[in-house]
Order: sequence, then structure tokens, then C-alpha cells
Amino acid sequence: MVFNMRKGLFAKQKNIFYDLLYQQSQKTLEGLEALASYMDNRSPETAKQVKKDEVEADDLRLILIQELDKTFVTPIDREDIFNLSRAIDDVMDYANSTVLEMEIYEVPADGHVKEMVNILISAGREINQAIKHLELQPKVAAVHAVKAKAYENTMEGAYRLALSHLFRGDDPVFMLKMREIYRHLSNAADRGDEAANIISSIVMKHS
Repeated sequence: MVFNMRKGLFAKQKNIFYDLLYQQSQKTLEGLEALASYMDNRSPETAKQVKKDEVEADDLRLILIQELDKTFVTPIDREDIFNLSRAIDDVMDYANSTVLEMEIYEVPADGHVKEMVNILISAGREINQAIKHLELQPKVAAVHAVKAKAYENTMEGAYRLALSHLFRGDDPVFMLKMREIYRHLSNAADRGDEAANIISSIVMKHS
């Protein structure tokens, strides 16, 4: 009976980390979709929604860290849990920073920006699905992680194309502003790639 009780407690602790990571990735995906809405409709409401999703994602990460602090045994390496959560958090942070700087710089959402945001959403969906399957179907998770990594390469191409078009202009101040926006989105993709790498590493360690 004591053994069963301990087993039940362990299962509960084990599941909460997968669940929190999934919730965090889900909220980040919602934030990226809100970012796309902002690009189509530059309003205070759409900007606030991105910020709201960023704050809620931060709250989920805080809960996860608190659980890590009080849990002795975790289902996967605690460093992997922490780093995966941090990488996902960075994606959402860059999404929010993109909105903030577009508001400050008063620059438009051109076709390149919208394309890069759509790439982020696609990568975010793959990361979200990878985490969803990480506990019970790790091989499926690995497939989604590989797909997420492919979008980082797509983003790199989109980023370089955006810069090449940008630097054909004749307004150096505008070019510097837009380069920062493109860079934020590219950095978000880099952090998504890091999340995918961590997922792949987790699968490899526990296969």
C-alpha cells in the first residue's frame, strides 16, 4: 500500500512537468498567432493581446521553476526541463519585443515581416506537438522536432532576403529600424531551433 502511494505521488510529479511545458508552448503559440493578428491590424488591442500572452507564458514558466525547486525526482533531467522552458520563453519574449519596437520605431509590417511571423507560427506548432507527444510517444515528438528545426532554415532564407531588399533603399534610419525588427524575428526562430534541439536530446537520452 505504501509502495502504491509513492508510485501515485511520483506519477503526479512526473506528469506536471510535461503538462506545464505543453501549456507554456501552447500559450507561446497563441502569442505568435496574436503577433500575426497584430501585423494585420496594428491596434492597441492586438498589441495588448501579445503582451497578455507573454505575461501568461511567463507565469507558466515561473510555476514550472517553482515545481523544479521543490521536486527531488523529475521524469527527465531538470536541466533539460529548465532549458526547454527557457528557450520557449525566449520565443515569446522576442515576439513581444517585436511589437514594442514596431510601436516605438513606427515602422510598417511589410511582406517580409508577415512571412517571418508565419514561419514562426509553423515552427511553434511543431514544437507544441513535439512537447505534446514527448512523454508517451517520444519518437513522434522527435519527428515534430525535426520539422521545427527545418523552419529555422526557412527563416534564415527569409531573413537574408528581407535584408537584401531592405538595403536597396535610400533611407539609412529606416533600414536600421527594420533590420532590428527582422533580427528579433530571426532570433525567435533561433530559440525555437534550440527548443527543438533540446527535445531531440531528451528523446535520445530516454530512448
